[in-house]
Amino acid sequence: MLLYRSAAWFAKGLREYTKSGYESASKDFVPDDLEVQVPGRAFMVTGGNSGIGKATAMEIAKRGGTVHLVCRDHSRAEGAKAEIIRESGNQNIFLHIVDLSLPKSVWKFVENFKQEHTLNVLINNAGCMVNKRELTEDGLEKNFATNTLGVYVLTTALIPVLEKEHDPRVITVSSGGMLVQKLNTDDPQSERTAFDGTMVYAQNKRQQVVLTERWARAHPAIHFSCMHPGWVDTPGVRLSMPGFHARLGARLRSEAQGADTVLWLALAPAATAQPSGCFFQGDFLSEPQPEGVWRWTLLSPRSCGEGLSPFPLMCWPAFGGRLLGLLFWEGPHLWLCTPGFLHPPSRTQWVL
Repeated sequence: MLLYRSAAWFAKGLREYTKSGYESASKDFVPDDLEVQVPGRAFMVTGGNSGIGKATAMEIAKRGGTVHLVCRDHSRAEGAKAEIIRESGNQNIFLHIVDLSLPKSVWKFVENFKQEHTLNVLINNAGCMVNKRELTEDGLEKNFATNTLGVYVLTTALIPVLEKEHDPRVITVSSGGMLVQKLNTDDPQSERTAFDGTMVYAQNKRQQVVLTERWARAHPAIHFSCMHPGWVDTPGVRLSMPGFHARLGARLRSEAQGADTVLWLALAPAATAQPSGCFFQGDFLSEPQPEGVWRWTLLSPRSCGEGLSPFPLMCWPAFGGRLLGLLFWEGPHLWLCTPGFLHPPSRTQWVL
């Protein structure tokens, strides 16, 4: 089934996710949707120093928005900040150095951020595809820690900040690759099978879609969305998928084309007319994908009917609202992941 799904998805990608797919879809775009100016609104873009993130930040800056770049590499981030200021003429560009794979650092960043700044729109763009199993200093698998746990902690911690502002939005850059993966609640850190970085990444992107759906239901004051940018020629693709990059070459979309849907979801008044919690793919006017298109990949059979939400189950707020950990369902157990929130050294703690 997975082989068939992967082949069908790749064929779909050649038609729709490449540069020619974008050019075909662009015939139906409404240019006026992005003819907006956003002075006074604040945007956070993770991974804003290159690729889709930098293209997104640049366009927001050109429209007068305040931009907060959240990046891991200081030198590259400083270069991106200088370039954005130079090309946009916008001085309201702020740089924050944060490693999203370290939840404790993410939490501390938000605690400091909310003392000085407001936020209208969060764009979860940063991600990684590590092709060999690698653990963070917290003992967490690197892809999971960055793509899933980092996004979860950052978004959850910023929700109270977003809820205070007008027209708050959260956009997560997922991937159409998630359509080849069922949500796996049994092995969130990919410890039980041969490690395949591409499939781990796809699983993380499935997890992001489920998180988006859950957030949308729990926080109706915020408009949540996630999207697939298409197959884009970015530094990340060149580094993590060199064979794919070499094979597709000039057929890949530009970074600006990949950022197009992100910008529509972040800027266009028309975007919030769409239901919160939807997944967009193909082009920025695509309809939210009906569940029937990808029901096979949504849940593992046991997850249905257990009376438990799929990954993640819940977050425990306590001690003045501090985040203690994330509760997951794994086999007959519940387990609490507390990477650095309770005490060092931070490790997974079993609770049932």
